[in-house]
Amino acid sequence: MTSAPLPAAVNRPETGSLFDADPAMARRRRAEGRFRTYGIVAIAISLSVLTLMLVTIFSDGIGAFRQAKLSFPVTLDAKVLDPKGNRDPAEMAKITTVGYGKVLATSFAAALEAKGIDTGGLKDKQVAELISKDAPGQLRTRVLADPALIGQTIDIAALAGGRIDGYLKGRVTLDSATLDRNVSPEQLELADRLVAADMLGLRWNVAFLTNPDASDQRPEAAGLGVAILGSLYMMILVAVMCGPVGVAASIYLEEFAPKNRWTDLIEVNVANLAAVPSIVFGILGLAIFINFAGLPQSSSIVGALVISLRTLPTVIIATRASIRAVPPSIRDAALGVGASKMQTVLHHVLPLAMPGILTGTILGLAVALGDTAPLLLIGMVAFVDNYPSLPVDGFFDPATALPVQVYSWATRSDPAFIERSNGAIIVLLAFLVIMNVAAILLRRKFERRW
Repeated sequence: MTSAPLPAAVNRPETGSLFDADPAMARRRRAEGRFRTYGIVAIAISLSVLTLMLVTIFSDGIGAFRQAKLSFPVTLDAKVLDPKGNRDPAEMAKITTVGYGKVLATSFAAALEAKGIDTGGLKDKQVAELISKDAPGQLRTRVLADPALIGQTIDIAALAGGRIDGYLKGRVTLDSATLDRNVSPEQLELADRLVAADMLGLRWNVAFLTNPDASDQRPEAAGLGVAILGSLYMMILVAVMCGPVGVAASIYLEEFAPKNRWTDLIEVNVANLAAVPSIVFGILGLAIFINFAGLPQSSSIVGALVISLRTLPTVIIATRASIRAVPPSIRDAALGVGASKMQTVLHHVLPLAMPGILTGTILGLAVALGDTAPLLLIGMVAFVDNYPSLPVDGFFDPATALPVQVYSWATRSDPAFIERSNGAIIVLLAFLVIMNVAAILLRRKFERRW
């Protein structure tokens, strides 16, 4: 047996070490580095814009949570407030805010004289203009609630006028006062002396969250009470309407509906409705719920119905995505041990999909909370200064909502309302943060791993 000759050695080019970067690898690394840099720059720009927006809103709106108030004793003259001396609330109610305004003006002038504060040659009427036009109404409410105060001297913290409040916050200056018919430089100089005498100062304004809206003549008294209550009513109704309907529709479409052209048509329409501009739903609500059904305009029930139509497609899409994310093996295992289709869905699929369902529903409600356009069309932009009643009657009373209140204040000419508009945005952002945190906590609580 002869051995075959060995093949001649083949000369192969040396490729070098695997750790040596060739030109192609260097180009790939440079491209990855550039892509990473683009991502960092994009995130930095986004965070910068967000920071700028938040700083602007908070710097312009935080002043709404502090309000200028005048502290002085007020003598409740019985001759003016209760001429008959019967202490009958029905008779005392006939005294209007004009009478209480005179009492406040007299007591304020007496307090200035007692402290030796120079009024700078201002007339009594000009001195009294430092007090808010809302202060007489607040004093009247307090006296009618406790008629025994008549004849006494009580200490009050009355709201200062809007221009005085703006002066303490830097919004009004002596130069601008020369061009302003609502305040004079002499009144601002008197305000400085009142601050030095500790009769005037900025105090926490809890009433901003509880008071109703106020007229253009009393911006310092405007509050978010009705808007917060109206938004709460709407969110309760939207949750009741969208939650069960959205989850039930999603379960049917995902688990029970036959796959044919009709279900395809429904799915396409649901996806399209989620992209329809919200103002279209406002037009639909105006035509159906107000003009056709005759529901009261500017009520929470109409606002909730319109917002529900806007939110329902979002809830359905999020719920279907959560149900679809449950592994098919879970369904197969349940069916394999004898569970019915309904038992499989209720006992296995829904519990596993619950974190995503809750998160999608809450985030949908958060988006609905900030929707403004449809509410403007159904009349919720109207001036409302009365609180709606308790449920269920309160759902049909006139109300407004936080985003609509922001819009209403932003369109008014007085700069004090711009400050309050930014303050309302801060409150709205706080509600949105709470709802997003609730969504995260619920997701973590119900989340199951398999």
